[in-house]
Amino acid sequence: MTLLAPIWLLLLIPVALLAVTYVIVQLRRSAYAVRFTNLDLLDKVAPTGPGWRRHLPAAALLLMFALLVVGFARPQAEVTVPRERATIMVAFDVSASMGATDVSPNRFEAAKQAARQFVRGLPERFNLGLVSFSSNASIAVPPTTDRQAVLMAIDRLSMDSGTAIGEAVYSSLEAIASLDSQEEAPPAHIVLLSDGSNTTGRTVTDAAAEAANRGVPVTTIAYGTPGGTINLSGREVPVPVDGPALRGMAEAAGGGFYEAASGDELQAVYDDIGTSVGFRTERQEVWQWFVAAGLIFALIAAVTSMLWFSRLP
Repeated sequence: MTLLAPIWLLLLIPVALLAVTYVIVQLRRSAYAVRFTNLDLLDKVAPTGPGWRRHLPAAALLLMFALLVVGFARPQAEVTVPRERATIMVAFDVSASMGATDVSPNRFEAAKQAARQFVRGLPERFNLGLVSFSSNASIAVPPTTDRQAVLMAIDRLSMDSGTAIGEAVYSSLEAIASLDSQEEAPPAHIVLLSDGSNTTGRTVTDAAAEAANRGVPVTTIAYGTPGGTINLSGREVPVPVDGPALRGMAEAAGGGFYEAASGDELQAVYDDIGTSVGFRTERQEVWQWFVAAGLIFALIAAVTSMLWFSRLP
């Protein structure tokens, strides 16, 4: 156990002085009683003493002070806490071809809207992460239960050149594996939103095989039509959606394929993922336990003093 504010322990000095004072007073009281020479008369005046009971309220009061001081010092301890391990990674295509307007208002904005809907509908127990990819892939948000962080990251996405679908899957798998250190991989699913043509990085086939080996299904959602185009340096460039490639990846990785995203269709992704609760060790402040114990001893001091001596300590 460690203390965040150990300076407060200096208050234990007056508590110790109070304890010493109490002992001295009791010893002096005992010495005075021995000087009373007529023992037969003393026995008649005070035939039975309170014995150990007279010390209990004082001891409880001193323990209360000591526990409260330790509580003020803000003790920390390592605590084992449960953690939901089930994880979903959303891989989002931010390549320039996603700017095609064959999907209203364009592929990019339509995919962002579907991603937001998916995030808001996801049960709270799941960890959720976001990977963005164009010519390379990067983890925008590692797996977390903070939905607002993922929504804000989706809002910040911007388009770039290139499409590295394979790299997006590998990055998603790395994020899932890094969630915790347990040997057994957490139940997980990757949802990939793209218009489907892998132009750089590792192949879609290799990525699908790796996902299948790790037991992580990949569900793909295709945005666009065969007639999609974008304006590039003043000329129209065709960017047809590659539905067959996305379908092939989903089938190879054990996921589903959709040409349009709706909440009802995507619900199957988190309905099938299951759950797995793991544990992690983290440092937490435990001052409240010391304060609670101190209050209990204060109550003991008050109750015993009133019951046995009809007064408060």
